[in-house]
Amino acid sequence: MEISRAVLTAAVVFAISGCATSPNGAEAPGPQNTQACVAASEADIASLFDRWNSSLQTGNPRAVAANYAENSVLLATLSNKPRTTREEQIDYFEHFLANKPSGKINSRTIKIDCNTAIDIGLYTFTLGKTGQEAKARYTFTYKWDGKQWLITTQHSSFMPEKE
Repeated sequence: MEISRAVLTAAVVFAISGCATSPNGAEAPGPQNTQACVAASEADIASLFDRWNSSLQTGNPRAVAANYAENSVLLATLSNKPRTTREEQIDYFEHFLANKPSGKINSRTIKIDCNTAIDIGLYTFTLGKTGQEAKARYTFTYKWDGKQWLITTQHSSFMPEKE
């Protein structure tokens, strides 16, 4: 019996993702698939930025770092150093939070897959300490850890052109 290329490709994708079911509920082949795909809407994923932004308002770098998965990567706007450990992320936020930042999404695109999601777009940070605004591009990637969505990568960089 011949298997179509599309069916084979889908099987490989599900096997690699570690999901037992596809986003449409179809069973994925393979013995290593033990986790079902959690249902998530764009609003669910958008709320993760709000959760992160609210943690900034606490002024507590550990509260902010709690949004990140183990082995996550933070490529922050105000640092040349990739932050790949919890301690490095806390260190970054200790300095960043001193500026009393608050973010606002200007535009976004959200993509959702089996237990992963991407929120990518443009945001503006207001630094409460000085009132200065900083416009930047961002990408947050998230993964469902079986209990909650956590940031696996964050990249933020200043806009390259002045408006």
